[in-house]
Amino acid sequence: MFKAKKSRAAVSAGVPTQDRTYSSSEVAAVAGVSLRQLQWWDERKVVSPRHEGHRRIYFPAEVIEITVIAELRRKGFSLQKIRRVLRFLQREMGKRLSEVMHDSSQLHLVTDGKSIYLEDQHDRIVDILKNARQPMFVVCVTDQAKRLGEIDRKPVRPENALQARRARVS
Repeated sequence: MFKAKKSRAAVSAGVPTQDRTYSSSEVAAVAGVSLRQLQWWDERKVVSPRHEGHRRIYFPAEVIEITVIAELRRKGFSLQKIRRVLRFLQREMGKRLSEVMHDSSQLHLVTDGKSIYLEDQHDRIVDILKNARQPMFVVCVTDQAKRLGEIDRKPVRPENALQARRARVS
């Protein structure tokens, strides 16, 4: 099987590539959740990463799912409703969140926990919100992917550690 090379446009746009993996601490930082929360979601089979010994390794699609889950949790969604949203996206759409995205589109997840929409046209999102009978919540999936792309541009080590190392060397 051949792997496609990552295009320069994708790298410069900050779009994560499919072969990049992320550690639990990177995922926790980008999603704004604790390491224990990630462990709990793994134990409950909400999002199950690969395991290398005691380490959890996440692919971009899983990280984007986790950031969407975290956003929905912050908006008060129960884990049961979040599972329903994830099942819909994985089964009905036949694709994972990051595979649905296009570089030029703004993809939004619109849901009330029962009705679930994945839209890239702003006028359709407005129509969904206007016709809703109960509060709908919107999560910009594209923004979640951009947050993930920011990890790739940051230095591997925190700035303080790098400065401390330089001070010891000189």
